[in-house]
Amino acid sequence: MPITPRGDDPSQAASRPLRIAVFTKNGENPNYQAFLLGAERAAAALGGVTLPHVPSTPDDPVEQTALVRRALRETRPDAILFAPADDRAMEGPVAELNVAGIPLVGFVNRMRGRFVSFIGADDVAMARAAAGYLIAALRGEGRVVLIEGPETAPTSRDRGRGFREEIACHPGITLLGTAPGRYLRRGGYEAMRALLAAHGPRIDGVIATNDSMALGALDALAEQGRRALVVGNNGAIEAAQAIGEGRLLATMDYDGFKMGALAAMAAIRHLRGLLVPAEILLPAQVIHRGNHAAWLVPVAERPLPDWDAIVLG
Repeated sequence: MPITPRGDDPSQAASRPLRIAVFTKNGENPNYQAFLLGAERAAAALGGVTLPHVPSTPDDPVEQTALVRRALRETRPDAILFAPADDRAMEGPVAELNVAGIPLVGFVNRMRGRFVSFIGADDVAMARAAAGYLIAALRGEGRVVLIEGPETAPTSRDRGRGFREEIACHPGITLLGTAPGRYLRRGGYEAMRALLAAHGPRIDGVIATNDSMALGALDALAEQGRRALVVGNNGAIEAAQAIGEGRLLATMDYDGFKMGALAAMAAIRHLRGLLVPAEILLPAQVIHRGNHAAWLVPVAERPLPDWDAIVLG
C-alpha cells in the first residue's frame, strides 16, 4: 500500500525510502549495537533506511532529549524506534513526538506514551530463569551477590525483582549484597571489586543484569585470583565465548539483533497500513555450555527473523 510520509510533498515522498529514526540509550552495550544492525538490515529489506540517534554519554536523558528535538526540527522521520534513556525523564519528549504525529515503536524499556507496539521480553521471567539456573548449579546452597543496572531502566528494575523473587524461593541461598554496574563492563568490574571487598571469600555466585557487567565481574574475579559462578543476560557473542571457555556459567537470550529487525518491520508495516500487535515478547531462553554455539555466529551473518513465524507462530 503506497503511503505519503508526513510533511513531504507527495511526488517527492513516493520516490524516497522510508526514514526510520532509531533512538537507543547507549552506544557501548553490544546489544544496542546489534539492535541498530538488525533495524538497518530489516528496514533496507523493506525499502527503508535507518537514522541512528545514540547519546555519546550512555543513558543520558538530557542528551537523548536534545537528539529527539533535533530530529523533530531537522529530519521529521516517518517513524521512530525508541528506547528511553530514562523512562520517566523521557515522558515529555515522547509526548512531543506524539503531538507531532510520528508513529513510535518502543523496544527494550517500556514507558508511558502512545506507541504502535513494544518489542522486548518478560524481564522478570528472564531474570528468574537466570537465577534459577545459577541456583541449580549451586545445588540450592550458597551465597550470592547481584550486580544491577541503572534504576532509570525498567529492564534493570524488573530483572532485579525477578532475581529476588527466585532467590526468595530457595532458603539455602543467601543474598549477601548488591552493587550498581550501570549496564557497562567497567561498571560491572567496579561493582565486583566493591562486593569482593565487602564480602571477601564468601561469594559463591554472581548474578548480573546484563552481559557487559557479567564480563566486568569476571575481569575483577580473575584479577584477584577468585572464582565464583557468574550468570549474565543478553546473549552477547563475548558472553557465549566465555561460556564455551568455562568462565561464564550462563546468560539469557535477549537478542538485540532480532528485536531491532522486528521493531523496524513493525514500524514499516504500520506505515503501510498493515496490522501490528501491541507487543511482541521474545521467549526467555538460557544459554549454557550445551547450546552456546548458536550464539557464536557474528551478528552481521545472522538471518533476519521471520515476522509470521514469531508474531503468528
